[in-house]
Amino acid sequence: MKADGVIFDLDGTLWDATENIVRSWNQVLLELGYAYKSAEEVKGCMGLPMGEIFRRLFPGAKEEERRRIAEKLYAAENAYIEKHGGILYEGLEDTLKALEGKYLLAVVSNCQAGYIEAFFMAHGLGKYFADFESLGGTGLLKADNIRLVAERNHLKYPVYVGDIQGDCDSAHEAGAAMIYAAYGFGEVVGAEGVIRAVTELPGLLEQA
Repeated sequence: MKADGVIFDLDGTLWDATENIVRSWNQVLLELGYAYKSAEEVKGCMGLPMGEIFRRLFPGAKEEERRRIAEKLYAAENAYIEKHGGILYEGLEDTLKALEGKYLLAVVSNCQAGYIEAFFMAHGLGKYFADFESLGGTGLLKADNIRLVAERNHLKYPVYVGDIQGDCDSAHEAGAAMIYAAYGFGEVVGAEGVIRAVTELPGLLEQA
């Protein structure tokens, strides 16, 4: 597959931090008087824009209240994730080492500001990535952030690796090819490539 840069989604693509996200959230929800959220509830929203996540999880709350909840939850989440991390998909660091130097590596996620940095800090993987962007950082949705990262790094053949249909739609809108991480959280139709483990990525990219 022709590529000069590989831009990764985070949740469901590089790691699964759901359990630790839920732990951090439920501590805050208890203080705010809200019911606990399950890992399955949260996982079902992964990858969606932040506003949509909170509309789904707190349908009875007014918009202003959702913003207040989100601010508190995300602050607690970033602090907890930076300290405790998540579950990296098997072989991730070896895969990044194999890709490093051959392709520019970046992360683009619909997450809050600080979350990608917490991922880097928790597992020491920031050294492999030349760039990153998030919805919380720019206020832009995923397609625009993929395009932004590709343009400022002068990528002619960007590839996006993600695990849900929104990732594929965003990649194509941004002019990037899509590789579906089928081990992740969702189903995807229309991707240019499929991997069933992150370790398959270097081989797929090397195929003509």
